[in-house]
Amino acid sequence: MLTSFIEGVLCCLTSKSANVVVPVETSEPADGFEFVEVKPGRVLRVRHIIPDRPVVEEPTGQGGSVSCKRKITVYRNGQLFIENLGDRANGTSDGAAGGDAPAAAQAEQSQLPRRRRRKPKRTVVIDCERMISACRGTHSDVALFFIHGVGGSLDIWGSQLDFFSRLGYEVIAPDLAGHGASSAPQIAAAYTFYALAEDLRLIFKRYARKRNILIGHSYGVSFCTFLAHEYPEQIHKMVMINGGGPTALEPSLCSIFNLPTCVLHCLSPLLAWSFLKAGFARQGAREKQLLKDNNAFNVSSFVLRAMMSGQYWPEGDEVYHAELTVPILYNLTFFFFFHLTSFQILLMAFLKVLEDGSHMIMMECPDPVNTLLHEFFLWEPAAVPLPKKESITRPETAKTHSDNTKATTDPAKVRPATARQASPNCIKEEKSGS
Repeated sequence: MLTSFIEGVLCCLTSKSANVVVPVETSEPADGFEFVEVKPGRVLRVRHIIPDRPVVEEPTGQGGSVSCKRKITVYRNGQLFIENLGDRANGTSDGAAGGDAPAAAQAEQSQLPRRRRRKPKRTVVIDCERMISACRGTHSDVALFFIHGVGGSLDIWGSQLDFFSRLGYEVIAPDLAGHGASSAPQIAAAYTFYALAEDLRLIFKRYARKRNILIGHSYGVSFCTFLAHEYPEQIHKMVMINGGGPTALEPSLCSIFNLPTCVLHCLSPLLAWSFLKAGFARQGAREKQLLKDNNAFNVSSFVLRAMMSGQYWPEGDEVYHAELTVPILYNLTFFFFFHLTSFQILLMAFLKVLEDGSHMIMMECPDPVNTLLHEFFLWEPAAVPLPKKESITRPETAKTHSDNTKATTDPAKVRPATARQASPNCIKEEKSGS
């Protein structure tokens, strides 16, 4: 700690940047690590694992159909009203009912005295239908993307990457700029939300398959939301772990991260202790070793300050989140239950609360998290069978076979024309919502 204070004082006196991050020595590309140049001079480290798996046929089941018809109205005072127009398409679990909020709001408003009708600021109508099937690890068209948050690295996903690659999934996990072994530009504009989102867009386009699942943690959840909104047809499912919110991102004006870089460097031991306190339910030797082994919260003061000051994303408001049409697993710990407001406006959201961990739940409790994620990957809506229509025999057909009763009951001797007439082509398929 004394060394950090001395280095900070020298930084202030010499006006030089302290603790500059450069790509560190890492494993060879054969171990699953690649270095991708997203822009000239901007290189990201990516762990990409393609497991050895047998070639299998595609699943015969078509999965379930989820229909969505909802109207989102935003008023000038910031109030948001979501109305389900058709079949409900919101999945819930553990007693949380994200889709019941609009219905409850309607019932509450119906009991209130009528007021003057307000003019909405914006109205959005969503009408879509998605086919959702289980993502089996033995199929080559599935890719899992893991995105970390501020101060983390791809190493925090070590347990998840090993677990799912052994199951046959293709996994991709990048280091954000300035984190892990990625390059760290010394300009603050390189760490804005839009700059980082563009990096991840290029990474996604490089490794994307037919069906892609996004798993984000903390600040990484916002990037997953951005990608799911930009590529709704390619994103199959999404997981939010202790992050995401219905309000737009905006950096705080009164924050410790607005202090000069050299001052933050002096306070780095205190910041590291605060991260350990807030990130883990317990603060022991095991948790400290987890931070060290997984290269977490090991970024320069300049990168940390630029990352926190660059979290400006006004487009990511309530309507932006409510427009998401992908199934979402909202994974929270008991310590971060205040994020529940975001869950209530999501269309197809499944809430799971884990009480045994804190912010870094994937490192504290890897086995429950891996099991929970795998169950969600294999989930698919229940397919609603088509109603059967009784076949009506034409009079001329009955007359033709009146002398031979067996001819009308034996399927092998039924004429093709009669078989075609019995098919329920005119029946409208019943839509189902999860």
